[in-house]
Amino acid sequence: MSTKPITTDLQWTELDQRAVDTVRVLAADAVQKVGNGHPGTAMSLAPAAYTLFQKVMRHDPADADWAGRDRFVLSAGHSSLTLYIQLYLAGYGLELDDLKAFRTWGSKTPGHPEYGHTTGVETTTGPLGQGVANAVGMAMASRYERGLFDPDAAPGTSPFDHMIWVVAGDGCLQEGISAEASSLAGHQKLGNLVLLWDDNHISIEGDTETAVSEDTLKRYEAYGWHVQRVEQLPSGDLDPAGLYAALQAAKAETGRPSFIAARSIIAWPAPSAQNTEASHGSALGDEEVAATKRVLGFDPEKTFEVADEVIAHTREALDRGREARAEWEKGFAAWRTANPQRAADFDRISAAELPAGWEDELPVFEPGKGVATRAASGKVLQALGGIIPELWGGSADLAGSNNTTIDKTSSFLPADNPLPGADPYGRTIHFGIREHAMAAAMNGIALHGNTRIYGGTFLVFSDYMRNAVRLSALMHLPVTYVWTHDSVGLGEDGPTHQPVEHLASLRAIPGLNIVRPADANETSIAWREILRRYTKVFGKGAPHGLALTRQGVPTYPANEDAARGGYVLFEAEGGAPQVLLIGTGSEVQLAVEAREELQAAGIPTRVVSMPSVEWFEEQDQAYKDSVLPPSVKARVAVEAGIGLTWYRYVGDAGRIVSLEHFGASADAKVLFREFGFTGEHVAAAARESLAAAAR
Repeated sequence: MSTKPITTDLQWTELDQRAVDTVRVLAADAVQKVGNGHPGTAMSLAPAAYTLFQKVMRHDPADADWAGRDRFVLSAGHSSLTLYIQLYLAGYGLELDDLKAFRTWGSKTPGHPEYGHTTGVETTTGPLGQGVANAVGMAMASRYERGLFDPDAAPGTSPFDHMIWVVAGDGCLQEGISAEASSLAGHQKLGNLVLLWDDNHISIEGDTETAVSEDTLKRYEAYGWHVQRVEQLPSGDLDPAGLYAALQAAKAETGRPSFIAARSIIAWPAPSAQNTEASHGSALGDEEVAATKRVLGFDPEKTFEVADEVIAHTREALDRGREARAEWEKGFAAWRTANPQRAADFDRISAAELPAGWEDELPVFEPGKGVATRAASGKVLQALGGIIPELWGGSADLAGSNNTTIDKTSSFLPADNPLPGADPYGRTIHFGIREHAMAAAMNGIALHGNTRIYGGTFLVFSDYMRNAVRLSALMHLPVTYVWTHDSVGLGEDGPTHQPVEHLASLRAIPGLNIVRPADANETSIAWREILRRYTKVFGKGAPHGLALTRQGVPTYPANEDAARGGYVLFEAEGGAPQVLLIGTGSEVQLAVEAREELQAAGIPTRVVSMPSVEWFEEQDQAYKDSVLPPSVKARVAVEAGIGLTWYRYVGDAGRIVSLEHFGASADAKVLFREFGFTGEHVAAAARESLAAAAR
């Protein structure tokens, strides 16, 4: 449904065309200078990117973080020059020297766009399709943000209304993640999302006919998108007027996301390199660059040529941005006056602060009672939901198992969805069975800002999500993954569903904090610490993965040191500890059982619970030594997964009770017994370690 007027009267001058052609020669020169890169797409996409940045998008190059800006995502991140050159032309702070330093050490123009590194880059892209899913998350976050602060405003009238623009290539649309995300976007009717497809028919192996024959527009129609195609000019170049009209029509379509197919010729108008796979990922060569410059009317002897009148013309984006932001600020000020409480909430949330008294709402669980940590996590979310409105999330169709539903009566769904509780501003996201897209959309939600996002599935399915999880860590994004059914303890579903290598594998991702609580109270403290650590400051935040049990585990008295990642749960009795037992998650109880056996035999034994190796490693050495005294060489680590994590903690005399093979289908208690996860086995390992330490 279209509710906005469509403006198609594009003002396109000779200076605009010269600026577009300047983009093309800059792209060719930048790749030629460094000797590697992707010139072809940046050359052919020049009219589209220029039209977006100079004619369509609402943005202010002088304030790249302006809350009212449109967001731009270059999903085809290999064509990073498409973005860098527009940032240079518009005045975001990049200059010609930055383009000359393309893909070199310390430059502001790395091979793929990196969030937090280059002003104006909204997300790190490169792995194809991730940007599409990031953009879907941004569009979802924009809608939820509007619901928090201005839910009753008419469409297009709120200071929180803005667009998400994404440019994707053939590779992005071939990756499965884009299909998952696009299906979700269509279902959610995200009318603030526009995807421009660079339909250039070229991939690394040549013509895309080698791998693809589907009708992509019909596919997107089936997803529920508004679709358009922009035809080429007779010359073969992209048509700026057609692009502009399509982009404006997409902006006017508020009832569903928009998909625009733009047939382009890669490396246009290079005489010999255009429409070749070589131009996708290789420098054109000096002769071809010179020939291209002749075609476009540039001096083939000059490099990085930008006419003064061209840069003066494109830097007028600064004036337009200042005017757009000033107009927006008038509306924002009027909104603040009319909504003082929501304005106070906005100030708090945008400052990454939590409401007063939120910690008082955290549940404390009675010691001794058996509680699954997934259930404890669900109780924490329900307790916090009423006081932290910016906290929202859901699950990849496993909410009942993940315990990730804050409010069963409020689903983030279009108002016309037939399900009870459907609300465009609802609290609970139904991501569907789309784990990969869920993780990447969560990244987009975090990048958009002003909400706190979590999402759940089974730990074993983190494999589906891994590339997006890695990007969470690379971008230091404060997303929270709720991964339940964290070991063979899930039982009868068998080895396909039982994570074995996953904890160690996820701990191997730099910057990702894995938290595996031993009990309900550690779970509550873990959530508190994760929320405390939330920050919007690049480089200071981190994603977290909660690994939670399906089965009930004993509850121990709450200990604040759980937030330090590792602590003494039970101290040795009868003297200084002779052996240390280190456990995580459901296996801490085995360490406790083993301690009882060893203490009864006169062996002073300390139990250390280590819910988060990463948090523990942040502590100073004095604290770490107080928990794991270097003088105590006899040590046992116990975790129902491969033991890779624990060698650095147990030393040469230590032992690890781990699982170095896949699981089986049986009751959890049977599996733990058969695989050696018993207090008796842990105690036997401790005796072996004591003997080894004594040698």
